[in-house]
Amino acid sequence: MTQSFVEQWSRGVVDAEPCPRELGREAPPWRGMVLMACVLASSMAFIDGTALPVALPRLRADFGADLASVQWVLNGYMLALASLTLIGGALADAYGKARMLALGCVLFGLASAACAMAPSPAWLITARVVQGAAAAIVTPASLALIGATYPRAERNRAIGIWAAASALTTAGGPVLGGWLTETFGWPSVFWINPPIAVVTVGVLLIFAPKDGRIHRRFDVIGAAILASALGALAWALSQIGPDGAQAAADAPAEMGTVLTIVTGLGIVGLALYAFWEGRSKHPMTPPRLVANHAFLGLNVATLMIYGAVSVMFFLLPFDLVDRRALSSTDAGLVFLPFTLGVGLLSGVFGGLADKIGARTMLIVGPAGAALAYVWMAVSREGSLLLGVIGPMTLLGLSFAVLVAPLTASVLSSVDQADEGLASGINNAASRIAQLAGVALAAGVASFDSGYEVGLAVAALTSLGGAIIAAVTPTPAAATTGGPEGA
Repeated sequence: MTQSFVEQWSRGVVDAEPCPRELGREAPPWRGMVLMACVLASSMAFIDGTALPVALPRLRADFGADLASVQWVLNGYMLALASLTLIGGALADAYGKARMLALGCVLFGLASAACAMAPSPAWLITARVVQGAAAAIVTPASLALIGATYPRAERNRAIGIWAAASALTTAGGPVLGGWLTETFGWPSVFWINPPIAVVTVGVLLIFAPKDGRIHRRFDVIGAAILASALGALAWALSQIGPDGAQAAADAPAEMGTVLTIVTGLGIVGLALYAFWEGRSKHPMTPPRLVANHAFLGLNVATLMIYGAVSVMFFLLPFDLVDRRALSSTDAGLVFLPFTLGVGLLSGVFGGLADKIGARTMLIVGPAGAALAYVWMAVSREGSLLLGVIGPMTLLGLSFAVLVAPLTASVLSSVDQADEGLASGINNAASRIAQLAGVALAAGVASFDSGYEVGLAVAALTSLGGAIIAAVTPTPAAATTGGPEGA
């Protein structure tokens, strides 16, 4: 990437940007309100993701649906989100971050209303796919808008607040979803989102700076190829789990053939995408991003860190319920130390990263997570406090140290004109990592020592993320890269 690397890691990854007037744009006078809108927009997706699972049994009973249909209520959303997140980030760069965030919120609110009024499982699954597509716009656009609104010297703290709010809404989702389902029925879970969408769009219309158009043509062909390739790989990964294993047991030859074909199509699609982008006059993923070692290294670290934590999140509930005989509610409460740690401390550590730099945190965070996985594995036979609560507390602290600096560093490693795309790529990396982590965990879970082996792999993978972060060059202060109004 054509940008100078003038700062060393010891000075931190986030450097102050020039005065906004020097860049040809005014500093947003109400940037706190813009941050609130970004938090509200993202909270829709996070609340929806954690509140819905507790409503699935009632939903299944009301529809008289089979388990496969209910599974696709979750999978349809995740597949659309994993396939389209990168495209959502590119759209934010091409058509304006605030503009695309508002559009994503409107689409998410309408899709949520359609889910609430669904007369059949097919209708609900279709609406959930639309929800996933909307979330693929909302999440990268919200982070990119924060990056464009806050100077680099203050960005860690702003993203820390965003991460903290996201974690707290995630933690509150199951409680809120359970209460709404018991009191008003499962459709009420989806009615949470339209009012939030209306408020968010209103705040953006009033307070967000006017979007400036970047002179960049959107790569429709590249987007279609990429969405198809990522969708195929995401579907193949989603089939490696308990439900996919059951399907393979019922028809092993057919299922194996389908998985092989779909995975091959996904890999061929990615190769075709790389070929097309190298020849397109308006590539969605500019070659300069591949040449940007800071951006590339941070995304590899993201893949490893989030893949590792996904292994743990898959394995631990089975151990809690099947071996420790905890109820589903009690098992959910065990995860609170992690969620509250991220929720309460991300802003604090984000502010600290603004002062001391993010290099140390990008190493300490995943290294601490690796230690938590090892602790959890060696203490499996210990008490709940020693074997689970303690490690989960350390894990929450480690991710509180990590999340804001990692996200801010990704945004700081590119020009402002590419921040939406950078956010989309980083979010897509974390989604694919989650699917791959679950697939890996499902593969080892059938072994007698699968719990310990899976956590050992998670620890090594997370430690690898720390090493990648340590050797990744410093993102320097990016240039404007073009007229950017948001």
